[in-house]
Amino acid sequence: MNQKTNIKIRLIMMNFLIFAVWGAYLCSLGIYLSHIGMGKNIGHFFAVQGIVSLFMPALMGIVADKWIPAQKLLGICHFLSAVFIAIAGYMGMRYGSEVTFGQIFHPYSLAVAFFMPTIALGNSVSYNALTKAGMDTVKDFPPIRVFGTIGFIVSMWIVNFTGFKDSYMQLFVSAAWGLVLAVYAFTLPDCPINRDKKSSSIVDALGLRAFTLFKDSKMCVFFIFSFLLGMCLQVTNGFATPYLDDYGKLPEFASAFVVRHSVFLSSISQVSETLCILLIPFFLRRYGIKKVMIISFVAWVLRFALLGAGWPSGFGVVLFVLSMIVYGVAFDFFNISGSLYVDKNTDVGIRSSAQGVFMMMTNGFGATIGSLCAQAVVNHFIAGKTGESLMSGWSTAWYVFAGFTLVVTFLFALVFKYKHDPKAA
Repeated sequence: MNQKTNIKIRLIMMNFLIFAVWGAYLCSLGIYLSHIGMGKNIGHFFAVQGIVSLFMPALMGIVADKWIPAQKLLGICHFLSAVFIAIAGYMGMRYGSEVTFGQIFHPYSLAVAFFMPTIALGNSVSYNALTKAGMDTVKDFPPIRVFGTIGFIVSMWIVNFTGFKDSYMQLFVSAAWGLVLAVYAFTLPDCPINRDKKSSSIVDALGLRAFTLFKDSKMCVFFIFSFLLGMCLQVTNGFATPYLDDYGKLPEFASAFVVRHSVFLSSISQVSETLCILLIPFFLRRYGIKKVMIISFVAWVLRFALLGAGWPSGFGVVLFVLSMIVYGVAFDFFNISGSLYVDKNTDVGIRSSAQGVFMMMTNGFGATIGSLCAQAVVNHFIAGKTGESLMSGWSTAWYVFAGFTLVVTFLFALVFKYKHDPKAA
C-alpha cells in the first residue's frame, strides 16, 4: 500500500467516526425529548450547539495552531465529549420520564461543547495530511469526507432499527463511538504547530490572526452569509422527526412507514450527501464558490417547502423523499464547499483558526439564532393545536423557513462579488 492510499484510508476512518458520534442523536434527539415532555425545549438543545460554536471551534483552533497538534486535540475533545454525553444518557436511564431539563441539558451542553470543535479540527487534520502527501484538497478531500456521512447514516440506522430513536440509549451509542475515536485520533498523522517566537504582535501571540480575515470585504461578506445560511443548519435536524412523529397522532397515519421509521426516512438526506459530496470538485472548478452557494441556498428553500407540502401517504411521501434528497445539495454545497473556500483563501499558519471562525459563524451564531427562532416559529404555529390544525401549523412553519431562505438567496446573489476563473481553480 503506497503512502497516499494509506493516508486516505486513515482519514476515511477518522471522518467516519467523527460523524458517527453526531449521527447517533442529532436527528433523533427531538423525538426522545418529546417523549419525556421536553418538546418545547428542543430548540434549546440545538441552540446550545450554536452557542458553544461561538467560541469553542475558534478557541480549539488557536490551541491546535499554537500548542497542541490538531490530531491530539481531536482525541482529547472526543474523550471529554464521550464522557459527558454518557452522563446525560445515564440521567435519562436513571430518572426515566421524570428526568428534569437540567439533569440532561447540562451534561449534554458540555458534551457538544467538546464535540463541535472536532469538525473543524478533523478538516484541519485532513487538509494537512493531504497537503503533506502532495495531494489536492479540492479533488481528494470530498471523496474522503463522504465516509463521514456514511458514518452518520450507520449511526442513524442503528438508532432507528434498535428502537433507540425515542430512548436515552442513543446517547450511549454516541459515547461508544466517541471513545473509539478518542483512541484512534492519537494514531493520525502529526499536524504542525506554529511557535513563532519572533512575532511581537498581540494578535499573533493570542492566535487571533484568523479574525483579521473580516478586514477583507469579500471574506467578510462570505462569513456574513455563512451566518445567515447557518441559521438553516439545525432546523430540520431538530424538528423534522418530531414533525413526522406528530402525524402519528392522526389515526389514518399512525401506522405509516414514514411515521414509524422517521429517522430512517431522514437518513435519505445523508445518503444524498454521500453522492453530492462527490460533485463538489466539479462544481467548484466549473462554476466557482458563488454559484455553488446559490445552488445550496435554493436547495434549502426546496428542503423546507417540500417538508411543508408533504404528508405520510401517496404522493405526500414522494414530496418528503424529495425533501430528503435535496438536503444533500443544501448541506454539502454550503458546508464542504465553504470549508474548502476558507482553506484556499487563508495562510497555512492560521488554517485551524480560520476553520474555527467559519464554524463560529455557521454552527455558532447561525445555528444558535436559527434554532431559537425556529423554536419560536414552531411554538407559535403548533402550540395548543391538535389533529389537522396541528399538522397545518407545522406546514405553515416550514413555509416560513422556506420564505426566509428565499430572501437570503436573492440578497447573496446581489451582494457577494466574485468572479470565477475556471483555469485558476
